[in-house]
Amino acid sequence: MVEKMYGAAIFYEDAANELIPTAYDEFMNSEEGKELDVVSQPEIDVVQVEKGKAFIFTADVALRPEVELGEYKGFDIEKKTAEVTDEDLDAELDKVRNQNSRTITVEDRPLEMGDTAIIDYEGFRDGEAFEGGKGENQELVLGSHTFVDTFEDQLVGKSIGEECEVNVTFPEEYQAPELAGKAAVFKVKVNGIRVKELPELNDEFAEEVSDFDTLEEYKEDLKKKLAEQKQRDLDTEYQNEVLAKAVENAKMEIPDAMVTYQAQQMVNQYAQQMQMQGLSMDTFMQITGQTLDDLTNQMKDQALARIKNSLVLEAIAAKEGVEITEEDIEAEYKRMAESYGMTEDDVKGFMTDADKESMKKDLEIQKALELITA
Repeated sequence: MVEKMYGAAIFYEDAANELIPTAYDEFMNSEEGKELDVVSQPEIDVVQVEKGKAFIFTADVALRPEVELGEYKGFDIEKKTAEVTDEDLDAELDKVRNQNSRTITVEDRPLEMGDTAIIDYEGFRDGEAFEGGKGENQELVLGSHTFVDTFEDQLVGKSIGEECEVNVTFPEEYQAPELAGKAAVFKVKVNGIRVKELPELNDEFAEEVSDFDTLEEYKEDLKKKLAEQKQRDLDTEYQNEVLAKAVENAKMEIPDAMVTYQAQQMVNQYAQQMQMQGLSMDTFMQITGQTLDDLTNQMKDQALARIKNSLVLEAIAAKEGVEITEEDIEAEYKRMAESYGMTEDDVKGFMTDADKESMKKDLEIQKALELITA
């Protein structure tokens, strides 16, 4: 009855959606399909779908491009050695002090820059209260630039219980179009003042934040760790410069579909990271006013650079005969187990054959990078 009323073609879309993934997977798992090194999602084009005839479609895919290597090692690039200054050490100590600070309430003086103000506020434009412009007992760190324009600066000098008017102008690119570039007045009441109290730098402080008994011992250890971190950063910078030269000297043609696919993978990773922080992709896009296509396009330059780096390092690994031993694999399992707080057996149990193959390829790339930066 449905076919008589709407025609047989009404069933074709569901039939195609059912058949295409299965047929594509069967081909990719065939001997012919396994010879292809596909690096993109397929673009499907239906060639023939008609009652009584074979269903024919094509799948257009990007294949891994060949890389013609140029010079990739022996570059005249300086390898720097890390130095930790007194300023570096002081900055790190300040960071630790802030992490171990406590907040106290102040009642005997007005607000100063750096204080946390507890305020009630309501915003008005042309004498009318606007949506989203009201808050009660809001904590605001003066100098954090959390609120618009000079809002925070105008609270300096105000005391607990004092009421005032704060005049601001919203930026032209403000997220609410009805307020963008507009002047507004906020009626504000100061309910409280809190300040951060930092611990004194002494032996007692060192005992509380470390395994050392004296401040001098703690400083020496901190300086050593800072030097190690700085050296890691410098080594990474050096590796990036060497790799950039190797990529610059290589020749390859990257298919657009490969770049798009890599950018989509990066967006998916970004979405997973946000989800771990309790923010969904839908919420993120509502806040930023962006679409998935916008994010994908923004990541294409980074995706292209990542592809070129990987292709060049893979080509170097192949040319230099880089091999991954069982010891390398076991060491990586151990590193992953320590990183994730799991046992090595658990890590191995979670990994699929595809994961293991990907891990092996990553290790080859890492060895190739170490080879050209040694």
